[in-house]
Amino acid sequence: MSAADDLHYLSAKQLNKLIHSKELSTVELMDLTLERINKINPEINAFCTISEEAARNKARLAEEKIMKNESSGLLHGIPTAIKDLTPTKGITTTFGSRAYKNFVPEHDSECVKRLKAAGAIVTGKTNTPEFGYKGTTDNDLFGVTKNPWDTNLTAGGSSGGSAAAVAAGLVPLAEGSDGGGSIRIPASLCGVYGFKPTFGRIPFDLNIENLYSAHNPFVHLGTLTRTVEDAYLMYSVMAGPDQKDPFCLPETIEYDEKRLLALPEELKVAYSRDLGLFRIDHEVDKLTQQGVYKLESLGCKAEEVELSFDYSKKEIDRAFYTLWFSQMAINYSHLLEKHSHDLSEDIIKIITKGREINIMDYKKVERIRSHVWSKIQGIFNEYDLLITPTLAVPPFPHNLKGPDEINGIKANPGTDWMLTSLFNLTGHPAASMPAGFTEKGLPVGMQLIAPRFKEMTILQTSYAFEQAYPWTGKRPVG
Repeated sequence: MSAADDLHYLSAKQLNKLIHSKELSTVELMDLTLERINKINPEINAFCTISEEAARNKARLAEEKIMKNESSGLLHGIPTAIKDLTPTKGITTTFGSRAYKNFVPEHDSECVKRLKAAGAIVTGKTNTPEFGYKGTTDNDLFGVTKNPWDTNLTAGGSSGGSAAAVAAGLVPLAEGSDGGGSIRIPASLCGVYGFKPTFGRIPFDLNIENLYSAHNPFVHLGTLTRTVEDAYLMYSVMAGPDQKDPFCLPETIEYDEKRLLALPEELKVAYSRDLGLFRIDHEVDKLTQQGVYKLESLGCKAEEVELSFDYSKKEIDRAFYTLWFSQMAINYSHLLEKHSHDLSEDIIKIITKGREINIMDYKKVERIRSHVWSKIQGIFNEYDLLITPTLAVPPFPHNLKGPDEINGIKANPGTDWMLTSLFNLTGHPAASMPAGFTEKGLPVGMQLIAPRFKEMTILQTSYAFEQAYPWTGKRPVG
């Protein structure tokens, strides 16, 4: 492996040090980054738009600052990818839909503004399913995003392009959004670290015409990185109050690398093998249990807990999709009149179903949601952290919406493999970190959930795990 190959897998923190010590030019870094994107991206289709000229120009400006001993901030000169659901000024933003294939926003989303202000350089947009509607990544405009570990397999979604780009060493940092697991799902399948903070930590303005839609279900912005430290770096830049967001929390997040080292003593961890709702693939179950044993070796006190809900899995799934479909209908019904030919059949069906939901069915979701919240809060009355598998299965073929069986038993490919959406009903902070690899060498993620506002508990635990049991040494491509 060449020195250039090694550079592509350095963390943003490591690159930042090299840039500021003038051992690495931001121009050189961007040249190597774009060279790698042009080499690897045709194989995996992580980027749907590459902003090559603008990125090179920004890299030159960043280098001029360094030569003057100036710096924009924590992410000065770092190549960064933005999901194609997130508006970027002057860069095509399609939302994965042919209806927006020529749309170029006139403004940046607030999170993009903050990343740029900290010195990050946007290299392009990453692929997503149309309007981020599902847990795999493909659309009629750009096609399928493939898993860097095996291009026959899915990268997951809806932030699949971001996860694949990070996993393949195309960029160290990528932004993502998560309305049902869309950061954690591809993080698990691609073997990277996916982090969504408490709802409201990062301003949400992806739909400025309907700012209130982001809480039904909770849609979080977050990070996809190879290391926990990079997630903390990126999160600290993106988080903080914003008067444009009616739900944004008032606290700023100050980056302090020493805080990552402060793993709470005798951390009490609740471990649920299946949330009382799912069937889990045998290998995934084994690797997650091994991950819990590793946490115990770090001094955590782990106990297996049994979760039981007064509602069936089918009822909880229906509650989530009642919110999801109605949100899609409100946001995109206007496209049916003039752009129905540009919409996929699935999106048309979702919008149609959303328009048929009556007010009583919609309001009933509040009771189910309240019950789920109370059950999860009951865990946090006794424990500092909840651990589950992120997904019920390891990576599967990308021509499927989801596996149709688990452990040889029939499964619903749309709902039975993602242990993530529960925490978009509640808004808790959550992350997926690599727990290990299957016998076929495929990554499996472990989900960490904390009480609201306790992001540092997740980051500190993940960091301690990463330092003791590193996952970045294993790479999908050279």
